[in-house]
Amino acid sequence: MKFTDGFWLTRPGVTAQYALEAYDIDVESASPGVDGDRIVVTAPTRVIERRGDVLNRTALTVTLSSPLEGVIRVRIDHFQGARRSRGFELVGAETGLGDIVVDARGGTITSGSISARVSQGAPWNLEFSSGGRVLTSSGHKSVGFMELGADAAVSAEPAGVAGVTLNGRAHASSYIHEQLDITVGETIYGLGERFGPLVKNGQTVDIWNADGGTASEQSYKSVPFYLSSRGYGVFVNQPEHVSFEVGSETVERVQFSTSGESLEYFVIDGPTPKDVLERYTTLTGKPARVPDWSYGLWLSTSFTTDYDEETVGQFIDGMRERDIPLSVFHFDCFWMREFHWTDFEWDARVFPDPEGMLERLHGKDLRLSAWINPYIAQRSSLFAEAASQGFLVRRANGDIWQWDQWVAGMALVDFTNPGAVEWFQGKVRGLVRQGIDAIKTDFGERIPTDVVWFDGTAPETMHNLYAQLYNQAVFAALESERGAGEAVLFARSATAGGQRMPIHWGGDNTSSFVSMAETLRGGLSLAMSGFGYWSHDIGGFEGRPDPEVFKRWVAFGLLSSHSRLHGSSSYRVPWMFDDEAVEVTRRFAQLKFELMPYLSRVGVEAHERGLPFMRPMQLEFADDPAVRYLDRQYMLGSDLLVAPVFTESGEVEYYLPAGRWTNYLTGEQADGGVWRSEVHDVFSVPLWVREGAVLPIGGRTDRPDYDYTEGLTLRMFAGDVDREVTVVAPGHPSVVFRVRGDVDGLDVRSEPAVVFSVATPGSAPRMSVNGAVRVDP
Repeated sequence: MKFTDGFWLTRPGVTAQYALEAYDIDVESASPGVDGDRIVVTAPTRVIERRGDVLNRTALTVTLSSPLEGVIRVRIDHFQGARRSRGFELVGAETGLGDIVVDARGGTITSGSISARVSQGAPWNLEFSSGGRVLTSSGHKSVGFMELGADAAVSAEPAGVAGVTLNGRAHASSYIHEQLDITVGETIYGLGERFGPLVKNGQTVDIWNADGGTASEQSYKSVPFYLSSRGYGVFVNQPEHVSFEVGSETVERVQFSTSGESLEYFVIDGPTPKDVLERYTTLTGKPARVPDWSYGLWLSTSFTTDYDEETVGQFIDGMRERDIPLSVFHFDCFWMREFHWTDFEWDARVFPDPEGMLERLHGKDLRLSAWINPYIAQRSSLFAEAASQGFLVRRANGDIWQWDQWVAGMALVDFTNPGAVEWFQGKVRGLVRQGIDAIKTDFGERIPTDVVWFDGTAPETMHNLYAQLYNQAVFAALESERGAGEAVLFARSATAGGQRMPIHWGGDNTSSFVSMAETLRGGLSLAMSGFGYWSHDIGGFEGRPDPEVFKRWVAFGLLSSHSRLHGSSSYRVPWMFDDEAVEVTRRFAQLKFELMPYLSRVGVEAHERGLPFMRPMQLEFADDPAVRYLDRQYMLGSDLLVAPVFTESGEVEYYLPAGRWTNYLTGEQADGGVWRSEVHDVFSVPLWVREGAVLPIGGRTDRPDYDYTEGLTLRMFAGDVDREVTVVAPGHPSVVFRVRGDVDGLDVRSEPAVVFSVATPGSAPRMSVNGAVRVDP
């Protein structure tokens, strides 16, 4: 949201009042159960030169505190008596933090490695530093209270279902904004799942969930958190609409604004981008651990296709007959009768014996997933039941909110009502008891703002926050039935903190190479926003993919965190494309499963540290300026580099960072710090292993969840090795291998003993190692 007309002027109808000085700086003692002591600054919108200047004057109150070591909280208030935002749930917040020093020059609060210092007097200056280095600062005309007159509003009518006015502004007459400096060469990432360029510099980003597909500037998962290449992050604790101008209004600053009388944000120290994500996810929540079976290949009925139990059986048997390992089968929305969504009742016309069918499918060693959404159609058997108990969202006049834009006469479950939550969870539990293992929680973005919520939450707050309450209710029901570590969502909408309820997928893309690339950009952007696991529709959702698109997407999809074949109006079983597509699917599914001892540990790291499974290059190579804009390649964990092929010809261009790399598929070695241009057939993809890596390779390729210690090989790659390799086998105690040695000299030691595969150009010999043994080529 832009308020200015160039450097000197404001836009028509905008009155800007900026904090111009720190007039007084006080220390207030914390209340019980609140943060530690805090600095409270009175910041008038005029420099006070005489007593009369304090009259008829707007003053902003800026409060500094710390909710977590390494994190500074900043709160800006105009009228403190106004209704405050509920903010996000800060599950990792602590109390009693922050060391404060106030002297004649200003006030400083220090929390762990980060300090915030506000200078006494004029001009206004709030500076954040770590290790003697300034991270960012809020300077002259950064803290502002903006009022919009009649001339500023083009229309009071919404332009569309996202609830944004024609001029792009939310419905409000006043805003608080903050601006934080960005320096030369600094790049900004995150802000949720955004499908445009990975680097956000130069963009306007609205934190307002919308069902806009992957080809738009809208987002299913809006997260008011950004990560800087300088090793700090900023989290705006406002579930409401927040508008970010990332070097796009004031080009040397990131501006963020929200309507109303207050704004709260956190500056999170690193010093590395990984450290920032660890702290941010400590504050807002780490991803739950997902079961290893979820990493397998998922196959869907697709969306609007015709199917029944016979069709489902043919697909599953067809995968088995073609030796394509399948782990999960998903029933999309037409498992329920049309016009009845969501009623949790199987359509008896096509599934007359759902419990028997699910039992038979479980007998084929499959996990099962089913689609739901939070909307209750008027024809649903649940509509009257929910309405009579007050479980549906209502308008101010008492009417149930309804519309026809998805299912005729649909209403919306009110997840601010504890009774509605319990009621909805009961329906989910019933589905799980029938035999469903995972739930696809679709939708949750088109949430109206002209309604009244049960708990009185402001409708602007609930628009984005709804996804969190919806997914949280379903995830908790799954955990209660299946136990911790076994609950799996497949969610589309989310906001800050949504990473706690995995998994999330990228939404509605199209069946093209261009959409495949934009899909990856969305996933990498989400990874920079604190989300650990992510998936996407292999082959694209809309349209029928060309066989070449499908085959290239299969390689990308099976080298992702989670892998699902899903479409809209056409099936995604590989034999419907060509015989080669079958072979490609088999090859990359088997490749993923042999990598499972490594990938499982990457998943544990996402759960324990909050680091994403699929990592933008900037996360792993923060000191290499060449990686800052790369959005067509990524790291799987810390040791595997993947560069998907986005062309029919197989041409691909990618960058290898400095160091010696080994091609996992061919054994070729190459020095990094260079760009490479190659041509790959559909059975290949650039897949490189980092120097000094030790990859645990499994002994099975038919499933993702097996005892990884059986038939285990530790495959070592060029360079000196000094690693602890942890193998976490499902249902078995973890095993830690301590590996030391010189791979080039083939002198390697391991405790305990294990089979080694030493990667050397042209060969990969194996031999049993018992204690300390020289490995000869």
